[in-house]
Amino acid sequence: MKKKILFPILSSLLLLLGSCENNFDAHIYGNLMQGKYPSTEDECVSYMMTCYIPFTSVFTYEINSGTGQHGFYIATGGNIRMFDSTSDIMAPATVKCNDEWLRFTQANFENCYYFWRGWVDDAHNLNHFPKTAEVTRFTEIIGTLEKVSEDVLSKEKKNSLLGEARLCRGMMLYYLMHIYGPVPVIINPEDVFNEEALRNTVRPTLTEMCSWITDDLEFAANNAPETTLEKGRYTRDYARFCLMRHCLNEGGHMEGYYQKALDMYDELKGKYSLFKSGSNPYTDLFKNANKFNNEIIMAVSCDPNADGNPKNGNANILSMLVVPNEASALDPQGSRTPFYPQNGGWNAFYNVAPKFYNSFEEGDRRKDAILTEFWTKDGIKVTKNDIGVKWDGFICNKFPVETPGTFQGTDIPLARWADVLLMYAEAKVRLSKAAPTTDAIAAVNEVRNRAGLGDLSSVDTSSAEAFLTAILKERGHELFYEGCRKIDLIRFNRYARETADIKGTVPTKQYMPLPNYAVDQAAENGKTLEQNYERPEWKTDKDAAGGI
Repeated sequence: MKKKILFPILSSLLLLLGSCENNFDAHIYGNLMQGKYPSTEDECVSYMMTCYIPFTSVFTYEINSGTGQHGFYIATGGNIRMFDSTSDIMAPATVKCNDEWLRFTQANFENCYYFWRGWVDDAHNLNHFPKTAEVTRFTEIIGTLEKVSEDVLSKEKKNSLLGEARLCRGMMLYYLMHIYGPVPVIINPEDVFNEEALRNTVRPTLTEMCSWITDDLEFAANNAPETTLEKGRYTRDYARFCLMRHCLNEGGHMEGYYQKALDMYDELKGKYSLFKSGSNPYTDLFKNANKFNNEIIMAVSCDPNADGNPKNGNANILSMLVVPNEASALDPQGSRTPFYPQNGGWNAFYNVAPKFYNSFEEGDRRKDAILTEFWTKDGIKVTKNDIGVKWDGFICNKFPVETPGTFQGTDIPLARWADVLLMYAEAKVRLSKAAPTTDAIAAVNEVRNRAGLGDLSSVDTSSAEAFLTAILKERGHELFYEGCRKIDLIRFNRYARETADIKGTVPTKQYMPLPNYAVDQAAENGKTLEQNYERPEWKTDKDAAGGI
């Protein structure tokens, strides 16, 4: 195989980077026998676990030698950076940031052309494109497991492991598509060592990529474990949630997808409910005391003792990225502030835009997860009057400081019942193209009522269009800083408009462009790899945003 094939075969890793607190540990499942790997059930499990590595919250990981990557759930470069900082949630960080930290909060993707292949860099190189090579590795793992004899692995156990591997591959494809648009990947195990297939570095169609994601998630929904002893290990219900979200995103152009989303709702209902305990159930549901409560379908299980070292489990580092460095753990009277005992973070790289905050209704308890003032270590109170001078926006306190370490052990939610209820209501209306039904309205109202709000107004439920507008707003208020806002805005074809309204500038692209080196490498192989991708509806949205 020649040096410059875009999808190099990746070396095998044996460690699962999980939370020690919840028994999803970094460990080796079996001893390797050279030339016969995997040759035992434990080795098959260890082999499959490689697929989980991109879905941890360690700072960087390395599957393919020389291309250290951000995991999808590390706040420095994962889904919050890709999909929330670039959305209407966040104001441009002109006071606190520069480099790519600033540009992404401006939804400015023009520097992405120059990202390089090597190790990621929080300030300069937010390159996820090397993960296309990791998809090849996942495909090799899937193909190898499919060939394991039943003497080593029972059919049921094999399908269960394949369900987990294909769920990981499906979500890898999902995130790559929502970062770049459709990208060239190897899906057929027979193509893993096929030079012609490896050199075919052209974008697939949107329909093709959507179908590959659906195939993986459907297999996982039917074969992944129903339950696991290790919290944070993927299940069929998580696959059903992911499939529901994917089908809702793509139902406008993929026949039958809205109904499939509703089918997944039927599989999930009755198993989960909104968390309603505590003085403010919304803010309490994210706290350490309530890990994996009745609302949580899946989360990254984090350990309060994690320190960013891959050997020590997942950590939630968000507080270090949203709390200003000058913030104090104590006020001038010596009373504890919300940052006790952490003190200030590294910097307020992320914020909540004041205009986004002001879009919440009066009495919405979800606003309690946003701090609009803070005390500095010099005893100065910074308030909303200092926006644009001392800080760029308010502080997300959704995952509060609870432990004395640098990082927090607060789990990172991936799938919640509140999200399912909102997706259900949206899918019902998108399928019918009519005014919402009573049960669709009730689903949204249940989420609103938990937040201390009354039911939707008659205006909000008077038509399909009005109801969908209300749902988009509701999703922003319910799911901010959970890494899905840009994807939601694109589904509603309002990414340009809503983002421009908050940031004051129109996003430069709908999706990140592919880096120059990838396009040049494809050309060397005689292929045309289109550098930019946009959905057909993008022009309408962007043109409308130009008048904001």
